[in-house]
Amino acid sequence: MSRDSPARRDPPWFAALLIAVTLLYMAAILLLPLITVFAEALRKGLDAYAQAFADPDAQAAIRLTLGVAAISVLLNTVFGLAAAWAIAKFEFWGKSAVMTLIDLPFSISPVISGLVFVLLYGINGWFGPWLDANNIQIIFTFTGIVLATTLVTLPFVARELIPLMQEQGADEEAAAATLGAGGWRTFFLVTIPNVKWALMYGVLLCTARAMGEFGAVAVVSGHIRGETATMPLYVEILYNEYSFSAAFAVASLLALFALVTLAVKTLLEMRFAEELSIQRWR
Repeated sequence: MSRDSPARRDPPWFAALLIAVTLLYMAAILLLPLITVFAEALRKGLDAYAQAFADPDAQAAIRLTLGVAAISVLLNTVFGLAAAWAIAKFEFWGKSAVMTLIDLPFSISPVISGLVFVLLYGINGWFGPWLDANNIQIIFTFTGIVLATTLVTLPFVARELIPLMQEQGADEEAAAATLGAGGWRTFFLVTIPNVKWALMYGVLLCTARAMGEFGAVAVVSGHIRGETATMPLYVEILYNEYSFSAAFAVASLLALFALVTLAVKTLLEMRFAEELSIQRWR
């Protein structure tokens, strides 16, 4: 039966209903809160908006957020490339278990992810006494925030690269090796160019999640204003202090980052789809 035959065609009212429900749901759940954030942030004018970012604590929160995101994304990019290479190019015992473990941070609460590090490195944790005896502190420090953020964002790069590398196979790498290229030369001149768009897409998603992470960071940070308060935590601090304009101003910056991420994500998806289409026609 033809795909466009009358028996397979949905009635116009049904299509209109689905579109209307989709648009109304997105407006209520996504667009209205987003508009509210920017409206509240600018309600007292541009001067009050700019003043919110002149606060040293706000600047410290921005620097901390960017620093944590940069380190965690770098770590997960290296891990994602290594894991994807191992899973896609080699056969080994326990491969399915490794893939399941990579997905684990998707299925557990971020609060639990943060609590794990408290149980490991807190003063009463498994390694707490040894760390305290050697004057090493992980919880309530920059290091703890990086560890928690890295765990929560671990799957993003690997999960974008693994399916693509599996689809591409190892033929091109084998051909490069036959021509005398070494491992690193093959990696940088063959493997990376073949996955560059998926890699950038994964890095983008990882960055967006790292900058917006709240639950895991809230557990390990201690909410120390000006020291361990990232932008999401700083928004909560300001809101609890009834500094609503400043809270929404910082929240609007996070929302702006999200919108920029969405725009770049769309461009990467278009470019990635185009390149995959070209590769399939070769």
